[in-house]
Order: sequence, then structure tokens, then C-alpha cells
Amino acid sequence: MNRLRFLAARTLRDEAALQSLSTHQSAVLNDLAGKHVALVGNARALADTSQGALIDAADLVIRINRAPMPQARSHGARTDWLALATRLGAQDRTRIAPGRILWMSPKRKRLDWQTATSPGFYLHPLADYAALKTQLAAPPTTGAMMIDLIARSDAARLDLFGFDFFASLSLSGSRTADQVPHDFSGESEWVHRLISADRRIVRH
Repeated sequence: MNRLRFLAARTLRDEAALQSLSTHQSAVLNDLAGKHVALVGNARALADTSQGALIDAADLVIRINRAPMPQARSHGARTDWLALATRLGAQDRTRIAPGRILWMSPKRKRLDWQTATSPGFYLHPLADYAALKTQLAAPPTTGAMMIDLIARSDAARLDLFGFDFFASLSLSGSRTADQVPHDFSGESEWVHRLISADRRIVRH
């Protein structure tokens, strides 16, 4: 697909054409199998910790959106995958340097050509987004979608860092919980149920 065809598919919401650019979900799940995964959220409270070495020790480090990393001591330095739901500027793209980008947002018009043609690009299916939205009774965050995806894989372990469900707000912006369309209390309860049912998942 060339860039012009991509722009047309994005404008016309041609999901089949956009999905043709994506690695199949089964391949992503296969890449997670057997891995110790660190999923790093953007809670401000993470900056007050010394979790960086633990994060970087994982087989696979996945960060979210603009992936702020104020210091290696708290956040680590590696980014293998980036779960994205927003446009990524050139400076952030260079700073984060992800090996794979996973576009998790249902808002396809935000998807850019550079992201869609990046190595190993993955486009999260709209059906999966809708199913989780129904389960949570609210639009899921990028972090929740990644937790759901990893939990459905055969990953050996999933460590969650920087997930306090907006209690300390986000390092990537100044909005409050009332200004974003997510149910953080509901997501917190959902994650706690997952942790209770799945010993692979640990929240730090």
C-alpha cells in the first residue's frame, strides 16, 4: 500500500485495508509467549520509586503513549514496544525508539503513515476494543487494552509499573480524571480481579 492509498483508507475508515498493514494478532501473542513482560504506565508516582532496574530486567519492556522517562532510576531506559493511542512527534519517536509500535486506539484518523509502516506494526482490532469497552462499561485506557492483550497470551509473567489509576495523575499531561473519558475506579477493580485470578500478573 502506498501513502496515498493509506490516506484514503484512513479517511474512508476502510478497516480491511488498514489491517493489511498490521502484523496479525496471533503473531503478537506468539511474540509474548514465554516472556517476562514489564508494562510501564505513566503514573506520576512512579517517578518517586527505584523500579528502573527491575523494569529493564524484563524480557520485554512495553511503554505507553509518549512514555515519559524522567530518570532511569525510576523508569528504566529500554523500550521494546510502544502501545500508542496518540500522534507521536519526531522528538518523542527518536527519544523512545521503540522496536515495535502497537496502535491501540479505535480512532484510525489519528494513525500516521510513519507509524503504520514501522517494523512489526500492529493495529489492535476494533472488535477487541469494543469487547473491553463493554466489559468495563467505559472506554478502556491504552494500558487496560495492553493488559487485556498480554493476559490473553502465554506470557510467563506480567509486571505492572506506574499503574495507580490516576491517583497521582499522569506524567504525560495535566488533565484530571474528570477530564478524560475513562472509568479509573472500574479499571482498578478489573485489574485487581485479573491479579486475583492470574498469578502471572503483579502490580508494583
